Amino acid sequence: MPMHEAWRLNLRALGLYWRYRPAWFAATTVSALLAAALPYATIWFSARLIDELAGARDPARLRMWVILILAVGAVLGLAAAAAKHWANAESDTVEPAGSQTIPDKLLTMDYPLVDDERTIDATSRIQQSDHFSGRGQRTAAWAYQASMPAVFQVLGGIGLSATLFAAPVPAGAGWLTALNSPWLGVGVVGVMLAIVWVSTVVSARGEAYWDVLDEEGRFGNRVFRFFGYLFRDAKRAADLRMYRQYERVALPFQKANEPWNIDGPFGRLLYRRMAPLLGAGAALTSLITGLAYAYVCLKALGGAFGVGAVTQYVGAITTMFAGVSKLFEMGVQIWANGPFLRRLFAFLDTPNAMYQGTLTTEKRTDRQYDVEFRDVSFRYPGAPEGVWALRHANVKFRVGSRLAVVGENGSGKTTFIKLLCRLYDPTEGQILLNGIDVRKYRYDEYMRIFAVVFQDFRLLALPLGQNVAGSAHYDPARAARCLGDADFGERLASLPRGLDTFLYRELDPDGVEVSGGEAQKIAIARALYRDAPFIVLDEPTAALDPVAEAEIYERFDRIALDRTAVYISHRLSSCRFCDEVAVFDHGRIVQTGTHGELVADRSGKYYELWHAQAQYYA
Repeated sequence: MPMHEAWRLNLRALGLYWRYRPAWFAATTVSALLAAALPYATIWFSARLIDELAGARDPARLRMWVILILAVGAVLGLAAAAAKHWANAESDTVEPAGSQTIPDKLLTMDYPLVDDERTIDATSRIQQSDHFSGRGQRTAAWAYQASMPAVFQVLGGIGLSATLFAAPVPAGAGWLTALNSPWLGVGVVGVMLAIVWVSTVVSARGEAYWDVLDEEGRFGNRVFRFFGYLFRDAKRAADLRMYRQYERVALPFQKANEPWNIDGPFGRLLYRRMAPLLGAGAALTSLITGLAYAYVCLKALGGAFGVGAVTQYVGAITTMFAGVSKLFEMGVQIWANGPFLRRLFAFLDTPNAMYQGTLTTEKRTDRQYDVEFRDVSFRYPGAPEGVWALRHANVKFRVGSRLAVVGENGSGKTTFIKLLCRLYDPTEGQILLNGIDVRKYRYDEYMRIFAVVFQDFRLLALPLGQNVAGSAHYDPARAARCLGDADFGERLASLPRGLDTFLYRELDPDGVEVSGGEAQKIAIARALYRDAPFIVLDEPTAALDPVAEAEIYERFDRIALDRTAVYISHRLSSCRFCDEVAVFDHGRIVQTGTHGELVADRSGKYYELWHAQAQYYA
């Protein structure tokens, strides 16, 4: 990657941190300035003290320099410590803020993009690289933190060493007068810079291997994160013990795919290639110190300045070139970080394609919303040509009715719901709300008229009340009423802290573990709390036994009131509670009607499905 592109990407990454925590930049800069100022102040005042000791040895002046060294050291030391504390506090906040970059993008992306395997692969690769080597956004921040002290080291070193080259060697110093040549000074500086440059190039060759190791490192992290914590996974504990999977399967696989071993890919590259290059780069920089000592001591031998100045110049030059070396090193890190940031920004720059709409969704107190699928067809992005998830779907929702959507796995039921909620837009045809294409409505407002319990719903390890309300602030009476309507009332009464009881134990050791059926009831209560005119239940009772399922449907039919309800279920017994049934088969709606009408049609798909299940209940 060209260096200018790497710099552009790293500066853009710093812009992401600036958006979250601009104070971090101020704290880091002030801390770096004071940290660099303290040693230079000590060097300068110490040189004056040594000059006095080597010269007149005036007690008053010696006392003055000692007091100044102590006073300036104390003031700068306290200021540097305070600034360091400030910078550390800001760093503790900027790290989590920076980790929000990917979540923030995912939460604003079109759902089809989020659901795309390419997005999942891209985010996984970015995060795994970050966990493996820190490459990406974090390296940009680290490079800034490391570079700022180096910048001030260079500036301070220039200020304290500038007179070194101007101080003349007296004429009677013999061959040492050659040191007065300005070209010799330029040559010394040039050699020092050349050493730094060669050291940087050698180190860059070593650092380049991180990109080579990235794939192995990310795979190694995946292996470790899975197998390293497998023994703690309570959900797999029974299988691990029953079949001895840990020692017979997991450990052999982990050992066979361990990339960190000395004989593995990491050992071969890290110890045999990277380490010699990085070591050689570090060794070359030590030559600068030797060269600085030689030049300064020769000028002092010639009588250009006293022993105190020797201390000042040697300290200033070595510190300055340590800063120069660090800046070159950070340049290498910035260059090596470029490819990782390119992946990050390729993801962040992914454009949304769904039209967000401009019309305001009418807020009707009577919930009179009319929804119609008009010749709707849909093909998932990336699906082969001619492979449709839904084809020519035509259905109209009656306001306040109960619609059951049934069919075999893969028949298009869940796709139908995703289109209804506008998680996807139709490939062909239209979905109309009160006669207007839903794409014309404001996206956020349109989604608010739906409350959905998805088949793969998730609850958070937070208090029960917050899970029901979907908010940290909620109406406790309303949340309790919704839980009661969802048949969770008795369980709520038994909880030690009621609505404040944490679900699960990730965040609270006193949290409660709820069963799959109880979790579904909480999810249904969450849908009721939203109080939307449309409520959609995608396999809402899959974890319940048939008796509990019947009770839920009977209860739900009463509490749904004037809401339009859509049920997706594999158990056709739910259809008996519905006003209409839509039967899906291979992406098409092949039948519609009431349960009685459909079960009477012996040639229909519904009859086939009904009797396939009914034989187990007869």
